[in-house]
Amino acid sequence: MFSDSVRLVDGAGLCSGRVEVKSHQSWTRVCEADFDWQDAEVVCRELNCGTLLTLQGALFGDRKLPFGTKEFQCKGTENRLLTCRTSAREKHACTRGKAAGLTCSEPHEVRLVGGSSRCDGTVEVFLSGKWRNVTGLRWEKTEATVVCRQLDCGSAVVATIGLKATNKTAQVAWIKCKQSESLLRECTVLRVSSVGFDAEVTCSGNFAQLVRCEKILDSELFTVMVIETRDQAGDISI
Repeated sequence: MFSDSVRLVDGAGLCSGRVEVKSHQSWTRVCEADFDWQDAEVVCRELNCGTLLTLQGALFGDRKLPFGTKEFQCKGTENRLLTCRTSAREKHACTRGKAAGLTCSEPHEVRLVGGSSRCDGTVEVFLSGKWRNVTGLRWEKTEATVVCRQLDCGSAVVATIGLKATNKTAQVAWIKCKQSESLLRECTVLRVSSVGFDAEVTCSGNFAQLVRCEKILDSELFTVMVIETRDQAGDISI
């Protein structure tokens, strides 16, 4: 989630694959001889993945991209790969099949806090080692649907932004989804900011009551609420 300078390609998910780095608007492969465990840990952190599990070349195929000319020298504590120190690469045998590949664990990277259950509340994402609020001037069913799906909480019932602006120094993001994504990190980051209105979501989950809200005016956050109760047979009555 949320990096435009490094990616893992041709793996089983977003947290495994061949390492590719964007430099000067072009993607390059990373030679396995120039890439160690500390470098790989930074990639896992930057991609908002879990801990590093494996680091090995030739696991995820190859394709015709040039190899980068720099050797990364990360300490393992950096948040972004491109902030690590580098040195000019020596003439390693960076031939086909020598591209670095790695696998990170998949984190539980999204949560809802402050609500009545884990399927209700303010949206937070785990980014660069910290839980951070998702904020913006808009937060709609499209984005909320992805959150509910990822948390295995059913469908999105309420999608809104809070009435109070947050003023936290933690980095937060304005996010746009297509609704077909399985994970929030697959959505597009429109803007990164430190101030905005907190995104809030209520998923259907296992609730006995569902609350639907509809924003009447864009300029003011008025809502109409209809309480629906679901009986044991699953039928809905109003």
